[in-house]
Amino acid sequence: MARPGHARSRPSLEKDEDEEGEDPLDAMISRTGCVAQHRELQECMAVRQDWRHCQPQVRAFGECMARRQRAEEPRRAPGSRQGHPSPAGD
Repeated sequence: MARPGHARSRPSLEKDEDEEGEDPLDAMISRTGCVAQHRELQECMAVRQDWRHCQPQVRAFGECMARRQRAEEPRRAPGSRQGHPSPAGD
């Protein structure tokens, strides 16, 4: 069965969650270093059932992910800034 907070597009098989391995989304978030913020957001959503009531947690998770993305940008190859505005604002 899927963990609360993560919808899966495929039906759950009759296996133990441990046998299936870690949820791919959880693994990705774990690599970002934003696990605590994501967990707080999930807990708020479980209690409040409405993301509008969880705005502090939404912002904290978004800011953490943005920091991670900014930290990775210098590692990207030049010219791979698709979708980013030019520094001159053109």
